[in-house]
Amino acid sequence: MSLKIYLVRHGETTYSQTGGYCGDLDAELTPEGSMMAEQFAAAYAKLPWNAVYVSPMKRTIATAKPLCDAVGIEMQLRDGLREIKYGKWEGETVESVREKYADDYINWLTEPAWNPPTEGETSVQIASRSSLIIAEIQEKYKNGNVLVVSHKATIRIILCSLLGIDLGSYRLRIAALAASVSVVKFDVRGPMLEVLGDRSYMDETLRNLPGT
Repeated sequence: MSLKIYLVRHGETTYSQTGGYCGDLDAELTPEGSMMAEQFAAAYAKLPWNAVYVSPMKRTIATAKPLCDAVGIEMQLRDGLREIKYGKWEGETVESVREKYADDYINWLTEPAWNPPTEGETSVQIASRSSLIIAEIQEKYKNGNVLVVSHKATIRIILCSLLGIDLGSYRLRIAALAASVSVVKFDVRGPMLEVLGDRSYMDETLRNLPGT
């Protein structure tokens, strides 16, 4: 056997629909986002789970709860799994950020590994804090399945870090749609990406929602 970590992005929020910047903002799931969480639980409750690690935000907790309730496991909240801090950009649209913070925006687009959103976090900082949670999981669980419920940027950065992909390219190399499932297997040869961004468990209506 080997350890498998299932990385799941939270379900849809209003910011998923609009594309506005939502990191520290504690957005809640839309009704459709809640349906995504329920369908994920229905599809994955049959797996034997060792643990469930969750970002301490309303949208991630609500995404993990149906599965935790179904299998009778308590979620473990970890700050290291939080979304990127967008700083001054929180709640803003792309258009307004381009206008108000033009230089920072261009620098962030060019090299986000080292250039943060205005008063926000870099990819390197996110990789540093999230890697501690992955290391904790690897230390505690040598075999079996562990669920991690996190956020769009954070999951993409975790995957880049594990797979040796430049952290500055996380938006260009990895997709993470709402409630998508990515699976990484750990064995003696290191991490292997087995599944990326799967949403086949989800109703077609939900999969085709715009902006998710």
